Amino acid sequence: MTLVALTAAEFDLDIALAYATPDNVTGRQIYACAEAQLHPHAAAALKRAITLAAPLGLRFRIFDAFRPVEAQWRLWTTFPDPEFVADPRQGSNHSRGVAVDLTLIEAATGAALDMGTPFDDFTALSHHARDDLPAAVQRNRATLLGLMTAAGWDWNRFEWWHYQLFEPRRYPLLADAAAPRRLMAA
Repeated sequence: MTLVALTAAEFDLDIALAYATPDNVTGRQIYACAEAQLHPHAAAALKRAITLAAPLGLRFRIFDAFRPVEAQWRLWTTFPDPEFVADPRQGSNHSRGVAVDLTLIEAATGAALDMGTPFDDFTALSHHARDDLPAAVQRNRATLLGLMTAAGWDWNRFEWWHYQLFEPRRYPLLADAAAPRRLMAA
């Protein structure tokens, strides 16, 4: 099985992989290579979401996609909370290539829509269905949820940014060596 590289040109995405920089929950750069990759089934579902977002004047910013098992261990070591980080012994759906972390941006300006918290804000404020957030934030989260679910994605109730294919466990866990272009440092 080959993972698909999500190029900005082919997918009309803004790619800002958080784990390719030290600006993430670990405070360390995890990926040496800033290339977003997904299983072909997930890449096709993402293309459907992109097509749905375009007439609304919206695009997607990708924070993470395929996450090698090795990277999942680094996240778990830093933040071992199964509400927000999958235990690598159970396997993350990112490590199967069928999960993506993203937000919406305005196509014309590139400005991110306000989602109430930043990506990887591991607090209850990141949960879906919050009714104590400003109406604009609730609307933005609902728009993201609607676009992604209409395109065939399942959602994570704890993280407004996380979406995955249905029945993700039918896909195998993948180490960095399985990627067409390795993400981790040698």
